[in-house]
Amino acid sequence: MKNSVNRELPDDLMKKLNYEGFKTTDIGHPDIQRVAPKVHVTTGNDKVVDSIKQVVQKTVRNGMTISFHHHFRNGDFVFNKVMRVIIDAGIQNLTLAPSSLTGVMNDIVIEAIKKGTITNITSSGMRGSLGDFVSHGGLKNPVIFRSHGNRARAIEHGDIKIDVAFLGVPNADRLGNANGMAGKAVFGSLGYALMDAQYADRVVLLTDHLMPYPNTPASIKQTQVDYVVKVDQVGDPDKIGSGATRFTKDPKELKIASMVNDVIVHSPYFKDGFSFQTGSGGAALAVTRYLRQAMLDNQIKASFALGGITKPTTDLLAEGLVNRVMDVQDFDKGAAESMHTNPNQQEIDASWYADPDNKGAMVDQLDVVILSALEIDTDFNVNVMTGSDGVIRGAVGGHQDAATAKLTIISAPLVRGRIATVVPKVTTNVTPGDSVDVLVTEYGIAINPKRTDLIKALGHLPGVPVYSIQELQKLAEEKVGQPKPLEFTDRTVALVEYRDGTIIDAIHQVKD
Repeated sequence: MKNSVNRELPDDLMKKLNYEGFKTTDIGHPDIQRVAPKVHVTTGNDKVVDSIKQVVQKTVRNGMTISFHHHFRNGDFVFNKVMRVIIDAGIQNLTLAPSSLTGVMNDIVIEAIKKGTITNITSSGMRGSLGDFVSHGGLKNPVIFRSHGNRARAIEHGDIKIDVAFLGVPNADRLGNANGMAGKAVFGSLGYALMDAQYADRVVLLTDHLMPYPNTPASIKQTQVDYVVKVDQVGDPDKIGSGATRFTKDPKELKIASMVNDVIVHSPYFKDGFSFQTGSGGAALAVTRYLRQAMLDNQIKASFALGGITKPTTDLLAEGLVNRVMDVQDFDKGAAESMHTNPNQQEIDASWYADPDNKGAMVDQLDVVILSALEIDTDFNVNVMTGSDGVIRGAVGGHQDAATAKLTIISAPLVRGRIATVVPKVTTNVTPGDSVDVLVTEYGIAINPKRTDLIKALGHLPGVPVYSIQELQKLAEEKVGQPKPLEFTDRTVALVEYRDGTIIDAIHQVKD
């Protein structure tokens, strides 16, 4: 069967898993019945257990679904410690359902798959050796990739039913009151973990910093927690923001950032009280700096900034150029410290951030968002999941979610090395072209033909060449040539959900 963006989907899996194909970016107004966790009533004075081994024996059984969060990013120590105990205990047939998977988790996940400990995975993404392993057929069942907002939706619907959540936190008291703002491995907002704490049947906190009771402010509360485990070290704070907050000096990235800023400033949405999300990475951080100057020059203040937060964004908050920061995840120490000291930086969970089946998600209020891409095609569809070789090497993240903004800008180089970014057809469709308004490359911009208002507003910017996206695709092809077609087997190794739970694309096994 094919969905509305003309992607071929596996009939057998669609029927077996009771999926529908993607139809539209319009979520509509459905009536939703949410689920609730099973609660084991606790009346004791202490939930602290002696070891990870002890808590695994108490909670984990064959066939369960277990979850983790990724706020520690590449500084995470909790995941590997817990998985080591689970594997050594001989537990089998688990579904792994973390908010995302980072590189430090790859080796032990591959080991767990090979030993039958893990047979199913749902996540926002995966990279490196694990992505390569899955892309070549290493996992028995197809991975389900979901955006951050869609994961919240799936948990609240019961599509993901978490039996045990293992949540690493920088601090907790003996009954489980915890936050991300104090301790040796501070990471700020617990936005993604809050969903697991609220909906998992069993919640286990792991911390290296036990606080006196009651520990406040409490992001995760004692009413949600079953066990607390004291460990030597939950994470390396120096690796939480590694690579995410690189201030670029690359002329190409700076040129793209400058043009992105020009697009924003000359759009109908750059006015007092506008809202935005810029993300992390070199070009995105450069956009934040350009935007700051434009706001000063035009005496404009933003109502709020959203998403994964970096220090340049919290600096705007401290300077009074942004009224509120709505924080689901912090990408560096500066942002985490700001949440501890600035009451206008609000911790939000993934549901408040981006659940489409909600009474009002923050992404629905976004005016401007800047997103990246591995590939974008001539229909403005975006791939952030698979590389030019077809191997899984990315994450849906909040890409689909934030693309609902009034002005969605994709910033990307025309080519990377000898690989085109603008292509006739993306390898994997993650964000549909109906959500994308403007592509910005170092050569110029392309505006989605459906946005005639933006064509009128942005069609004659000084120093910003305007192309059709077909012209940019041809220019990329002239520079790097036509690549050989990728070869895949018939086996599906992953399904990519759209944020409403329908299937937007299938990823097939790469031919050896």
